[in-house]
Amino acid sequence: MVFSSIVFLFRFFPLFFLLYYLVPERMKNLILFLGSLIFYAWGEPVYVVLMLFSTAVDYIHGRLLERLRGKRAARLVLLSSVVINLALLGFFKYADFLIQSVNAVFGTSIPLFALGLPIGISFYTFQTMSYTIDVYRGQAKVQRNLLDFGVFVAMFPQLIAGPVVKYRDVEKRLHNRRIRLTDISEGLKRFCVGMAKKVLLANNIGELWAFVGGIRPQDMSMLTAWLGILAFGLQIYFDFSGYSDMAIGLGRMLGFDFPENFNYPYISASVTEFWRRWHISLGSWFREYVYFPLGGSRKGLPRQLINILIVWMLTGIWHGAGWNFLLWGLWFAFALMLEKLFLAKLLAWLPKGIGIVYTLLVAVTGWVLFALETPAQILGYVKAMTGMAQSLVDRQGIYLGRQYLVLFLTGVIASTPLPQKTVNYFRESRTGFHMALYRFGEKFIPAAMLLLSIAGIVEASYNPFLYFRF
Repeated sequence: MVFSSIVFLFRFFPLFFLLYYLVPERMKNLILFLGSLIFYAWGEPVYVVLMLFSTAVDYIHGRLLERLRGKRAARLVLLSSVVINLALLGFFKYADFLIQSVNAVFGTSIPLFALGLPIGISFYTFQTMSYTIDVYRGQAKVQRNLLDFGVFVAMFPQLIAGPVVKYRDVEKRLHNRRIRLTDISEGLKRFCVGMAKKVLLANNIGELWAFVGGIRPQDMSMLTAWLGILAFGLQIYFDFSGYSDMAIGLGRMLGFDFPENFNYPYISASVTEFWRRWHISLGSWFREYVYFPLGGSRKGLPRQLINILIVWMLTGIWHGAGWNFLLWGLWFAFALMLEKLFLAKLLAWLPKGIGIVYTLLVAVTGWVLFALETPAQILGYVKAMTGMAQSLVDRQGIYLGRQYLVLFLTGVIASTPLPQKTVNYFRESRTGFHMALYRFGEKFIPAAMLLLSIAGIVEASYNPFLYFRF
């Protein structure tokens, strides 16, 4: 079940929230937990058992860490938790890929497990691991109520595609939360904005990438290749940031404040800044639980560069079982290491516009590695982007450019702070006309976005969520 579906919008959403608001405070966690299990089981009923097992494992390990606090055995308990979590993630996500790689290299015929990837396993595994690590460090109190811990793991808004929520982010709200009308109102607005990003922008611009991605690189012009990968860059941004907006909005309606996950990454003037603005919750997780424990920047530049390399190899692998994801991680590791060596100082000295163009080129090249699976496909597409495969411009490229021009312009503007700054200007203005316009817009625009999105869902056959496969 996805948020941008008729089943969710007209069945699950109204029935769940009606029940959630009607039951007394002491029963809200039970309703939220059961509703989340139904939400997850709608698409993957078998893997609910896996999620419940992961929940039980880390709940038990948290209780053991509390008992053994300050003792050497606590380290063994923490190690046990990390090993079990990573073993589950590794088996379901990477086992078949490793077997295929071994068969290809050594000519063997080891049979595959042929298991489907459990939706959201990368996200909820990282969440439960952060809990046991924080309990071990003394940064979070142990959760003694199994139901409350189950709510933290299974909460449906962020269960299958984030944001990656740490236990201490929601610890207080698990036990005591008040839901005001303003929370419901603001949550609904945020949900509508996210839905519009996903359905009206990501889905429509994604159709261009779906078309271009199906053309052989040797048959496309440089213009077509650039239009295609730029479309993918906008699609994945609006797809994932739109989902995050919907998750944050739903969380607000439930009484939780989830962390922000995006902050206009395409206006970044360096790759370092880009990754402080893109998938913020995942970057924060890797910094806190991998980069800093490795030493961060505290042990000198050579060690820092090695730490960056390790973190970005893991970040690439986290996104999927494929050599392209590893290459994608290494590509950004290389760019970040260059900035640590000398490039950051140069970019700070140059005009900001040059830094933005440079960052966009690095990001777009990274999307080629991310979107295409084999080295041959990647190399062929890069050749097309540089004009080495065919012509620079052809009729097809001109036609696609004209066909998607308005959508491109809309996407570019929507990926900058300009729309939000405009809203803020009207909201903070003291003139009666501006205030009236703002009050009308805050009620009309989200409703219009939702209605247009529903119409788009009903009519469209192309409605993927890219990050569900991670």
